[in-house]
Amino acid sequence: MIESPCVKICTLDARSGLCLGCGRTIDEIARWTAMSVAERARVTRELSARLAGATPAATVTATG
Repeated sequence: MIESPCVKICTLDARSGLCLGCGRTIDEIARWTAMSVAERARVTRELSARLAGATPAATVTATG
């Protein structure tokens, strides 16, 4: 079994392109099981910094 940083909060931020739950990009999520151990380790090391810099996307409201 391959460990995953997924926390079951699967929402992508429109600005950053990162999952608000785990901090991965959609490409990283899709390729996760095909990545080498080294690639997964590299991404995992980056996740906390990514999430610290991520902000929820602004809500867009229609006027008019």
